[in-house]
Amino acid sequence: MKNPIYVKIIDDIRNKISSGELRPGDDLPSETSLCDEYDTSRMTVRKGLSILSNEGYIYSVPGKGYFVKKPDYNKYVFNYDEMSNLINSVDKIELLSVDIILPDEKLAGNLQISNNKKVVMIRRLFYTEEEPVAYDIKYLLYQKGVPIVENEIENATFPEMISNRTSLYDLNKELVIYAEVPKEKTKKLLNIHDAVALFVVEEKLYDIDHKPIGLGITYFRGDYIKLHGVSK
Repeated sequence: MKNPIYVKIIDDIRNKISSGELRPGDDLPSETSLCDEYDTSRMTVRKGLSILSNEGYIYSVPGKGYFVKKPDYNKYVFNYDEMSNLINSVDKIELLSVDIILPDEKLAGNLQISNNKKVVMIRRLFYTEEEPVAYDIKYLLYQKGVPIVENEIENATFPEMISNRTSLYDLNKELVIYAEVPKEKTKKLLNIHDAVALFVVEEKLYDIDHKPIGLGITYFRGDYIKLHGVSK
C-alpha cells in the first residue's frame, strides 16, 4: 500500500536533515514550492510540516516560513515511578500519618496559596524486603467535603491520590531532583547510620489551568534508587 503524500514529505525532509543536506538555520522551500514539487494540496503540505515541527526537526517564523531547528542535546526523557526503579521496587508501604496543617511560607509559595489555606499532609515509609528505603511526604490542597480515606491512599501513587479531584488526563507534572544530607529525623526513619546521601525527588502536580494542586517530596536512600534517561 502506497504511503500518503504527507508521509513522503516528512521522510524526504527528515532524511535531508539527517544527512546534513539541510543544516540548522537553513530555510525550507515555501509551501507553494512543496505543493508543486509533490503535486499535492497546501493542506497536505501543512500536515507534513506540522508533524516535523512537533517532532522537533523544524520551526516556523510567521511571515518567513519554516527553518531547520538546532537539535537539543541536553534534553532527556526518563520514566519516574516512586514505587519502582532500575535497582529497586517497593514491596510494602507504611502510612505514618494524615494531618491537616497550615502551610509555612515555603510550602504556601510552592502551592501558590495563602498561609491560612489548609493543606493535607500525608507521610509514608516505603520498604523493600522489610528495609525502609524511602520517606515520602505528600501535600494536597484541602477540600471541604472531599474525604481522605486512609486505606485508599496508603498504597496509592501521587496521581491516584488526586484522581477524585481532577481528571488524570488533565494532569501536568513537574519534577525537581537533587541530593541532600539527611536530617536526624529522616536518618532514624530510614535506619541510616553511615554517610549515605539522600536522592530527593520533588513532584508538583498541576490542573488543566496549570494551578498547583499537590506537592510530593520523596527522600530515597541513595543506595536504593537508580534512574535512566535517553535523549530524544
